[in-house]
Amino acid sequence: MPELPEVEVTRRGIMPSLTGGTVSGVVMRTQRLRYPLPSDLPRLLIGHTLRSIARRGKYLLLDFGTGTLLMHLGMSGSLRLLTSGAAPEKHDHLDLEFGQTLLRLRDPRRFGAVLWLEGDPARHPLISTLGLEPLEDEFTPLWLYTQTRGRNTAIKQALMDSHLVVGIGNIYASESLFRAGIDPRTAAGKISRQRYQRLVPEIRQTLEAAIAAGGSSLRDFVHSDGSSGYFQQQYFVYGRTGEPCRICGSNVKSLRQANRATFHCTRCQR
Repeated sequence: MPELPEVEVTRRGIMPSLTGGTVSGVVMRTQRLRYPLPSDLPRLLIGHTLRSIARRGKYLLLDFGTGTLLMHLGMSGSLRLLTSGAAPEKHDHLDLEFGQTLLRLRDPRRFGAVLWLEGDPARHPLISTLGLEPLEDEFTPLWLYTQTRGRNTAIKQALMDSHLVVGIGNIYASESLFRAGIDPRTAAGKISRQRYQRLVPEIRQTLEAAIAAGGSSLRDFVHSDGSSGYFQQQYFVYGRTGEPCRICGSNVKSLRQANRATFHCTRCQR
């Protein structure tokens, strides 16, 4: 699933070409993804100018002044910038035309979302319950330490709780915990403030490094120009079960937490 770095890479990729542009056409090739597509999307968008593109967690928010187009890439989605008239492929479900530039949503599993929001998007139920952004100044060791007091949930699951902090996801939770030397099974409420002093900067640095590398391309994710990210080449533990730890040389282990794979080094993470 595209996580915060992949969504931010997408935002930065499409923003220069589309911001300030006016929608000249809308093509919908499916009636629904995770939710039904707004049937009146052409009426809502054609002739309107895109003012800005923001990100909240894993959601992209395209502001048209009259409303906001919310987009989520789901499990397998990607947004591509193409030349108008480019022939669609099997899993290409939505085109937004900006003159000669085409924004195309491809989503093989169709778990993505495209919704039209009126009013303040921050008040929409999908957005209003989201936690703190991990790259914002408010995300501090003291804040995370305070928020996790009394929590028996494993720290990896806490980091993936979008009501607490958004966008980290499975890959970057595993990588951040490795970098901080924390066992992913440790209860969040039992981690000391001193250890959070190390974890929070490692979360930031991991996400920033992933963005700089264009995100992770493990299955379907590609950039807006069709190229792949390469942060997966820098993984310390994710997906490396049985391979030697890059730090100590012992084998990377895997386990299941809340039906998700967790990767860690039992020697480096305690």
